[in-house]
Amino acid sequence: MTRVLFLCAALAWAGATSGLAVAQQPNFILVFVDDLGWNDVGCYGNDFVETPRIDRLAAEGLRFTSAYAAGAVCSPTRCAVQSGQNPARIGITAHIPGHWRPFERVITPQTTMALPLATVTVGEALKDAAYATGYVGKWHLGRGAAFQPNHQGYDFAAVVAGPHLPGRFRVSGRPDLKPGRGQYRTEFETDLCVDFIQKNKDRPFFLMVSPFAVHIPLGAMSQKVEKYRKKATATGRSLPHPVYAAMIEHCDDMLGRILDTVEAEGLTQRTMIVFTSDNGGLHRRYDYRARADDEVTSMAPLKGEKGSLHEGGVRVPLIVKYPPLTRPGTVCSEPTISYDFYPTFVDLAGGSLPANQPIDGKSLRPLLSQPDGRLEREALYWHYPHYHHDRPASSIRERDWKLIEYLDGSGDMELYRLAVDLGETKNLVNEQSERAADLKSKLAKWRMEVIARMPIPNPNHDPKRASEWWNMRTGKPVPSDNRRRFPATEKGLPKENGR
Repeated sequence: MTRVLFLCAALAWAGATSGLAVAQQPNFILVFVDDLGWNDVGCYGNDFVETPRIDRLAAEGLRFTSAYAAGAVCSPTRCAVQSGQNPARIGITAHIPGHWRPFERVITPQTTMALPLATVTVGEALKDAAYATGYVGKWHLGRGAAFQPNHQGYDFAAVVAGPHLPGRFRVSGRPDLKPGRGQYRTEFETDLCVDFIQKNKDRPFFLMVSPFAVHIPLGAMSQKVEKYRKKATATGRSLPHPVYAAMIEHCDDMLGRILDTVEAEGLTQRTMIVFTSDNGGLHRRYDYRARADDEVTSMAPLKGEKGSLHEGGVRVPLIVKYPPLTRPGTVCSEPTISYDFYPTFVDLAGGSLPANQPIDGKSLRPLLSQPDGRLEREALYWHYPHYHHDRPASSIRERDWKLIEYLDGSGDMELYRLAVDLGETKNLVNEQSERAADLKSKLAKWRMEVIARMPIPNPNHDPKRASEWWNMRTGKPVPSDNRRRFPATEKGLPKENGR
């Protein structure tokens, strides 16, 4: 009898502690902006664009100063977030379907055209931990219906496609989800997020929202654009582009409405908010000849932009607020990267990482409460073997040192000490030849370990035609002389919907 009572008591205690564990599972909201540069918002030094809610999030949470995207363009970083892996392992090394320069010195490898269904995504890992999972916005990890987020662990999936302006975007495969008349894209995406939060407030949830903003073609509502045009005239600023500045403010509005919803539902203390970008900012389109309105923003003092492995292409803003662990107004300089989110969320959720899938990321839990700490990691690696805003390259960052190795047959390398040269202005590859050789060896060893796809010599190399861009889908040249850059950015459109 005593043994039976003890067993009953033990089972009751186990049930109670299990319920307590579930109740303590935090919610996760990952706001994943498209092409937002490291210094495009106020708390990272931008004194032109107005980002009060982003800045307030930083003031109330933890701001990372050495956070990196796992790729120089969107699909690789999105792959990293979903898989917890360096995208070179999966072969998604360019945006899907990628760029093509058929007469260059090397033939670049074809990117994997979709996130493999066998990959255990962060959505699936959290779903296994009893989370409701939601995905809103841009996906860009496969075009077919079978490769959408609803087949990758997300209970609610609204993949929004099309440009930013009213009447020009839609939810793929969901005719039941329609924007309101005159509604801007981030505003509609926010409506979907608010609805998801309210419907799942009584259970732990993971929501990833990935607006198409601030990606080109530029498009914003007139009232905001006019404000920044006047501001540019008053300050004599030529960058950022006024429409681009307005798009950043639209993202700030999105974050603000999400935070207000979390607060209104009483979820602030048990919700982790993560705000970041999928790659560095864009200065100018890669495939068009320069024109005044081609210029979008500047990454200065960082070198490079989206599509390159210099800091301007991969260093991104990252802000985390989770009241049980983060302290207001703290700053962390430890290098982090996009594939760290997966193990961080699973760690805090009390879930399990997939047994047969290598996870390259590290849980950021130690840094949340001790931002001056270090992660147990030897180095960060990038592999972008494609022509874009730069030549095909791989890179490694080991503490303060960063090596870029070009893969176009030139043998070129660049070595920088970021602690004293954030702008990568002084190439130390000759001055520090032994260090450069050591990092090159480590980079080559890593590429072998992940079976990274490499460029090969091009038998059709033609120096006179090497600069030609061809479209991967059509198999035809890109008409770089006559395409319009930013059609219908805001003229003649409604101002805003009163929010």
